[in-house]
Amino acid sequence: MPGRLEGKVALVTGGSSGIGRAAAIAFARAGARVVLGNRRVPEGEETVKLVKDAGGEATLVKTDVTKAAEVEALVTAAVEAYGRLDCAFNNAGTTGVMARTAECTEENWDAIINLNLKGVWLCMKYEILQMLKRGGGAIVNNASVAAMVGLRGGPAYSASKGGVIQLTRTAALEYAQKGIRVNAVCPGYVLTPMTEGHLKENPEFEAQIKKYQPLGRLGTAEEVAEAVVWLCSDAASFITGHPLVIDGGSLAQ
Repeated sequence: MPGRLEGKVALVTGGSSGIGRAAAIAFARAGARVVLGNRRVPEGEETVKLVKDAGGEATLVKTDVTKAAEVEALVTAAVEAYGRLDCAFNNAGTTGVMARTAECTEENWDAIINLNLKGVWLCMKYEILQMLKRGGGAIVNNASVAAMVGLRGGPAYSASKGGVIQLTRTAALEYAQKGIRVNAVCPGYVLTPMTEGHLKENPEFEAQIKKYQPLGRLGTAEEVAEAVVWLCSDAASFITGHPLVIDGGSLAQ
């Protein structure tokens, strides 16, 4: 709904494509000014352009979310640019290299955990510290349905996303009395550039996904983005600590 975040400032990490880019545009359409934290600058600048084309306002800060100093600088830049921070979508992440538990390398494990779990924690840390100064805010973390069920070939990914849900619940309890709501979204298979890469490697995978997801299709980045914006809005004011599943019915089976 246009205007439901009018006057608010929203921070989005990993906004260079897919769900992060869709969320940045959705935040802007809802009236928020957007701050992007991206490692990839050209793609981030393209997202800024798309936000502006949608009638919004956005700024880009080159950020590696695995580095505390850069995350702190991102939050500081948001406040310096727009005077406040109301919402955050901690979306930056990776699937890494898919490999069974005994074949997953230590390097792959560390890279996935570092980005998907430590990165979310660092973002929450500095976002919360800023939100405490203003007396509240709303944070959404990007988890996955893989946080709730086993995923063959994805031990580090599943562990990292399960950790994101537990971080979400813990922070929600800790700061509920301070006016800060913390939730997570748990997408199923969504058509993003990352997913498209997997589909090119395995053309039969798309048919398997459509069979697995009861709605018979992949989700869209925009569908997840709308849920993120809703969780950040006053329409979700009594919701905190919740992992919202957006999976076309997969977990109902």
